[in-house]
Amino acid sequence: MPDLSALLSPASVAVIGASPDLAGLRGRTLKVMLRHPYRGRVYPVSRSHASVQGLQAYPSIDKVPERVDLAVLIVPARFVPEELERCGRAGVKAALILASGFAEDGNESGAALQGRVAESARRYDMAVCGPNAEGFANLALGLCATFSPVLEESNQFVSSGSAQGRIAVVSQSGGVGFSFLDRGWPKGLAFSHVVSTGNEGCLESFDIVEHLLDEGSAEVFVVFLESIRNARTFRRVAGKALAAGKPIVVAKIGDSEPGRRAAASHTAALAGAGASYRAMFRRYGVIEGADTDEILDIAAAFACFGKRLPRGRRVGIATASGGAGGWMADACAAAGLQVPELEREARARIDAHLPSYGTSQNPVDGTAQAIRTIGYCELARLVSLSERVDAVIAVVTARNAEVFQRERESLGRLARETPKPILMWSYTLPSAETARIVAEAGFPLYTDMRNCARALAALADYAEVQKEQTKTAPDPTEKSPSKSSLDRIGALLESAGPVLCEYEATPLLAEYGIHMMEASLVSTAQEAIAAASALGGGPVALKVQSPQIPHKTDAGAVALGVRGAEAIERAYENVLAAARRVPGAGIRGVLVQAMAPPGVEMLLGIHRDATFGPMLTVALGGIYVEVLRDAALAPVPVAREDARRLIATLRGKALLKNGDTEALIGLVVALSRFAVDHGERIESLDLNPVIVHPAPGGVSAVDALVVKRQDSPG
Repeated sequence: MPDLSALLSPASVAVIGASPDLAGLRGRTLKVMLRHPYRGRVYPVSRSHASVQGLQAYPSIDKVPERVDLAVLIVPARFVPEELERCGRAGVKAALILASGFAEDGNESGAALQGRVAESARRYDMAVCGPNAEGFANLALGLCATFSPVLEESNQFVSSGSAQGRIAVVSQSGGVGFSFLDRGWPKGLAFSHVVSTGNEGCLESFDIVEHLLDEGSAEVFVVFLESIRNARTFRRVAGKALAAGKPIVVAKIGDSEPGRRAAASHTAALAGAGASYRAMFRRYGVIEGADTDEILDIAAAFACFGKRLPRGRRVGIATASGGAGGWMADACAAAGLQVPELEREARARIDAHLPSYGTSQNPVDGTAQAIRTIGYCELARLVSLSERVDAVIAVVTARNAEVFQRERESLGRLARETPKPILMWSYTLPSAETARIVAEAGFPLYTDMRNCARALAALADYAEVQKEQTKTAPDPTEKSPSKSSLDRIGALLESAGPVLCEYEATPLLAEYGIHMMEASLVSTAQEAIAAASALGGGPVALKVQSPQIPHKTDAGAVALGVRGAEAIERAYENVLAAARRVPGAGIRGVLVQAMAPPGVEMLLGIHRDATFGPMLTVALGGIYVEVLRDAALAPVPVAREDARRLIATLRGKALLKNGDTEALIGLVVALSRFAVDHGERIESLDLNPVIVHPAPGGVSAVDALVVKRQDSPG
């Protein structure tokens, strides 16, 4: 990995293509840099001018009087590879490419230009950001290498919210990235960096996040994503951030077809499957936000209370307005939070300060009288002392700063001494002075009650994920097969055709303790009758085995609950006749299988995501698959606690109330192990249906289908 310090914290910068014309991007970029307090050395490079904006200019990078750390390239795209080569030969350590006209153009010439940029970056081990970037701002260093109008117009550098942790923004879209800064400053948020990565021809978003994480300059990361290009980098960095307790809050576009088109046309990125992204985010505690304000409001909560996370989801609401307090209680419930009635002791402490028409049950309505006598801070503190709450939302009116000016010292003391998070929601628009006072004290101030509740829920969710990380170690009794078994399974997969029918998949799965219902493959009606008799004479299923008929029910190539010799013979002929009507179907035989006892039908599957590799799916089966589409995804490996949580996220989990969920969890873990060991060879694997019997009756895997990767090692 090249030196990203040279990119984001350079001691010297050359601006290649600098211009005195302040109306164009080449002039504006240098202008923005010079109007901010960067103390490093800045060298304009221009073939047309001896000086630019009051600085001596140099005709080429090799004429600059020192070896610079960073070169900012704002020349037309066709000249960028040539200039980057000159930078490499001159010993430049990093480059920022602001020019567009590369892979995002969707043509071969643009992609070729971007390829040459990446080749030069590798050859000279340069940290190259872009192309098609909008630059970056290192706010602590005072360096704004960008043409963003946010920094062209604003000179507000360090937020007054010094009691808050700093936020770093990393965005594939420069415009969106700097919008977080523009909308965050009025909220009193403190920022360390804004970095736009553009097409990510060399460095990716999570390369930047990792550098800033290691550097320790930010406590919270806001990331605007169009795609993740390297899943391994994401896993490493997201895991590192979670272990460090530094949350990542993301905006991910591309869930809709128009959004995917926009991503592809903007940075030539493939947006990826939304469900897989969400599963990866859940695994690593990455919080997804819906829009700019929600993301900033979530980030604000972590900036203030990331080191004092709530122990649970119980909220105390302290308010001077009964109506606003009740409204906030509804918002909390909608966000999955609880608003419990306070215990008698807590209520007694609060009641001593309330008028007769106030209430301490929760929400605690102190009325305007209590605010005049004890203030917002004391009311919130008293509520926080309750053993039944894990956090507090103080409902305030912040329109007039006078109250908060009086409580300035109390606010600071409350922020320092109260171990539970306290968030503030103003049901009136706050004055700028109030926002400044509250931010200086170290509290987030919200104007959107849903965002306030959502931010508190995000704090609670993150605390739960951190706890869960200690419980996800694999069970030592749940081991993969021996090396010889693994080699044998690999050889069988390699020799098999593109699709493995159930009879072919059964012995492979059995090595992992995944046992299908007992069955025999037959090729005549008389063999089918004999196989049914050997299975005990009970009702059986007859299923045609053909790689070209993966969905046997749709083709009429399956018969269920068949009993008796005459019925079996008739069913055998019927399913074969149906299969023969499928063009090009190669028929391997008919599987005669014992019918499973009744239970809840589930679907378990593995599919290969183009970005993240094998993903495991748990879903309600049968009619629920198509009607409810109730499914949960997780990246493999999946430990027992992961599987338990995955099942708990299903909307229809109540159907499993009396089922043998422990056996289902064991099956999920076993399937996960299969995917870990052989995921490089398979595109998908379905166990559908899996019947979950009433506890302790176990589970029955009734059908299996494996589709190999076309480009797999086998």
